[in-house]
Amino acid sequence: MSRRGRTASLPEAVHRRPEVVTSDGLVVEHRDRNGRVMSFDFSALPTAEPMQRSLATLFSARCHPNIWGSHDTSEQVWLLLKQFTAWISSLPEPPQDVDGITVAVWNSWRISRDTTTVSGYTQVRRVAGILLHDPRVVGPVAEAMARRLPKPRVKEKSYATGDFDQIRAAARRTFRNAHLRIQENMKHLERWKAREFERGSRDWLIGEALECLVRTGQVPCYPHPGNPVRVVHEYAQALGGEKSDFTWKRLFLTRPEAAALGVLLMAEFGLNLSVIDRLTVPRATPDSGLDGHPTYRLELVKFRRGPGRQHETRNVTDLGAGSSGRLITRALEATHPARTAAESLAQGTDRLIIWRAIMTNRSIGVDTLFRFGVTVGAGTQWAAEQGIKGSVFRRGRRTVNVVERREPGQNSQDTHDSIYVLPDQRAREAAASVVAAAAESARRQAEQAVLVAELRDEPTPGDVATATADCRDIGNGPVIAADGGCGASFLACLGCPNSL
Repeated sequence: MSRRGRTASLPEAVHRRPEVVTSDGLVVEHRDRNGRVMSFDFSALPTAEPMQRSLATLFSARCHPNIWGSHDTSEQVWLLLKQFTAWISSLPEPPQDVDGITVAVWNSWRISRDTTTVSGYTQVRRVAGILLHDPRVVGPVAEAMARRLPKPRVKEKSYATGDFDQIRAAARRTFRNAHLRIQENMKHLERWKAREFERGSRDWLIGEALECLVRTGQVPCYPHPGNPVRVVHEYAQALGGEKSDFTWKRLFLTRPEAAALGVLLMAEFGLNLSVIDRLTVPRATPDSGLDGHPTYRLELVKFRRGPGRQHETRNVTDLGAGSSGRLITRALEATHPARTAAESLAQGTDRLIIWRAIMTNRSIGVDTLFRFGVTVGAGTQWAAEQGIKGSVFRRGRRTVNVVERREPGQNSQDTHDSIYVLPDQRAREAAASVVAAAAESARRQAEQAVLVAELRDEPTPGDVATATADCRDIGNGPVIAADGGCGASFLACLGCPNSL
């Protein structure tokens, strides 16, 4: 149904869903939610052909956008299946097909994995999740595969305040240098368009090279024997050389610089890497007020939250240096030239983070020149260059949500408490003093309590027995019920002047 209420047009009668498995039954194609295709050749698995075909069938059943929407998932399962089949092939009598996997074989595989770690736990659960879809896996084998495993304890610890400040400063320094470089060259390009330079001068040649760069993704080049890209001599001389520092880096971010921008977005908004990777270009609201401060709407998508809860919007305003909105403004300025070049090569490039790949061949296209989003590898590369160990995005987001914001970020309160706060070693260390102070306060309060009830060896005739004491005047207590009797809880008897 369209926005105007019209029924959506149906595909042509000859339309068919793209095949997932090729004709030989061993090559599986996974089309993700963005329409991109990745192929997996199951003939490369170190196992018998019947096992290869069975695993290809089970794998292909999950290769749909509504099941596996990302290539990250299918690629992870593919690597786990390679490990599983490599282990099977090392057995004295390896099973030839899925129905040959016995309880003993499966238990041996499970024991060989260190399930106390996240990687070992994931290996067992992922492989079992694939094999259990085979109708031949039944009875004791299915029970063994479905046996529950205790989740491994999370050893990941949030950064100390000083360490996280250093990470944020390093990311700010990396991105700031890139932003200033791109802004300086964009100003030079604007002056060239305004005809401020004499034709043929060095500044004029640089401006023309920048115009070609923002239009095609390359400075003026010509083919060279061996097919590498060579910059036209007069432009190379004006630019200062043919290296990327003198050519395309003038207007485009590099992979580590894009990762630094992702780190800043994580530190500012507490977003995880998958959300940052898919973040689209924020749009300024039509009415941004009379103060000249633009307000941006961030459209966040988190597929793991399930249908109906995947989309979220946040409004941030550029209030000047240091504000959340200023980061968005600078991110738009730094990525605008690359987006313009990518749009001229392929329509519909609306991702916020875009960076230029290092290419040495002559083929030019949006898929070869530009990359979108931030990957784990990009974050690891940037962190290594800065001397930072560990997963900067995972630990960084934990630090933002647990230590700085102390509230859920795109998670429920239960998830925030159970996944982020309680397992975090730093949060537990900080909570020890708080718990101890609360216990000491309760002890002092208990010591100051005064027992009002009188203690006697024998009950007084006429008193009414309660669960904790005897009451000598139940009709005239401090809490009178509607029927005239006592309406207090029996636990309050010990503090009542009528109790004995």
